Amino acid sequence: PAWQVIHLSRNRRWGTPQMIALIEKLAREAKAEDGWNGLMIGDISQPRGGPMLSGHASHQIGLDADIWFTPMPKRTLSAQERETIAAVSMIKKGSLYVDDRVWTKSRELLLKRAASYPEVERILVNPGIKKKLCDTVTGDRSWLRKIRPFWGHDYHFHIRIACQPGSPDCKAQDAPPDDEGCGKSLAWWFTKEP
Repeated sequence: PAWQVIHLSRNRRWGTPQMIALIEKLAREAKAEDGWNGLMIGDISQPRGGPMLSGHASHQIGLDADIWFTPMPKRTLSAQERETIAAVSMIKKGSLYVDDRVWTKSRELLLKRAASYPEVERILVNPGIKKKLCDTVTGDRSWLRKIRPFWGHDYHFHIRIACQPGSPDCKAQDAPPDDEGCGKSLAWWFTKEP
């Protein structure tokens, strides 16, 4: 009742039980506490993993999920609507910066909630979104260390959870740096080098 998968025909809605439980928890809590109608979920993984034919190399083992910044409508979308619905970019067209006409506090709260879960290792967002958070988040900023900049991710964020027990071939990623990630490493994304 608090989330819907988008682009059903792609058949990328499969994840480990832990990932599905995390999506359900995030959707439920965001609806109850952060003003979301529910979440729209993009790619998780294919039924037996990857690699996917059209990118998304990380979405191979059911530990990754894309969550749209566009809230779910107050109704269940039809299968056809799920195929054609358009996401809203949070970045100004032709810019590297957040469009303040579409960015809302509820999106910050959703990222903070997702980052608060111990099983979440990192969250990828567009560098402009990371900069917006670095410039505006007040109070506890410790959760910002899990928010990492990466190209794309302007209309959704990407969650990665840790390797799960009973998965001996799963290789853990390096932990994010201990700092907020708001210094030189973020500034690099706004140079010509990337």
